Amino acid sequence: MSTTTASATPTAPAAPAKQRDTRRRRRLSQWGFIAPAVVFMLLFFGYPLVRNVVMSFQDFSPSTFFDGKSPFNGTDNWSKVFHDDLFGKALWHTIVFTIGSLVGQFGIGLALAVFFTKKFPLNGFLRSLILLPWLVPMVVSGIVWRRILDQDTGVLNSFADTLGLGGHTPWLTSPGMALFSVILVNIWIGIPFNMVILYGGLQEIPKELYEAASLDGASAWRTFRSITLPLLKPVITVVLVLGFMSTVKILDLILALTDGGPADSTQTLGTLTYQNSFVQLDFGAGAVVGNVLILISAVFAVFYLRANRSEGK
Repeated sequence: MSTTTASATPTAPAAPAKQRDTRRRRRLSQWGFIAPAVVFMLLFFGYPLVRNVVMSFQDFSPSTFFDGKSPFNGTDNWSKVFHDDLFGKALWHTIVFTIGSLVGQFGIGLALAVFFTKKFPLNGFLRSLILLPWLVPMVVSGIVWRRILDQDTGVLNSFADTLGLGGHTPWLTSPGMALFSVILVNIWIGIPFNMVILYGGLQEIPKELYEAASLDGASAWRTFRSITLPLLKPVITVVLVLGFMSTVKILDLILALTDGGPADSTQTLGTLTYQNSFVQLDFGAGAVVGNVLILISAVFAVFYLRANRSEGK
């Protein structure tokens, strides 16, 4: 009688389980690298942002700051700020200051960027000199320009007087001139940033396109309008949006130049936040103005992200 021996079927390795373990370990390692950045953002950006929003609905004064009891007062702080005539003036000054600064910085920065694409002696040296206003701290720039624009002893008025152009212009002491003067100083500070970014964008445009346009007999303006501007559009978007977000909240330059005066003619949302919070010690009203600034910046941040996403497609 023959006997048959049944061979044992080998069990297949648990491949799916091992793959799941591998994916889990990989995911944990990824979160391990991301976690420090997330914690940093939550502690130093998320918490202050939430705290500022909560503070705008509280009766937050020096006394309540020390005893830790800040009762909620609903929308009283918001109503007080929005019904204050100074808020409307500060909002208007912020709009004028931001638009004027962006137009001047971008226009001059683009002109310089195009100029420095040409080959000529001392090109690199002159570009390095133009970077100096960007490297100097803004408070230092404000103090220096305050001395330059002084009505009685300023260098600018003294030079104008030497040329017979009249040397008594109240650059920073006249309500009609102060905001214009602050805009000019901010343009001087922001030109290097615009020039550097736009210059880098111009270097990425293929030179063959300009050679083809030259062979076709296109004028310089037609070449600039049909080749340079369209191909530079992503860089222009970045420059304008980042410039807006840095300009709309400027505080230190205005404080160094005019401190919001004269007669509140240079009061912006940034300086109004400072005045409410640290001069009048009305932290609730200061938080309201700060939230308005955050909201404006957030809108343009969304615009920036959407513009980048559409350009990527």
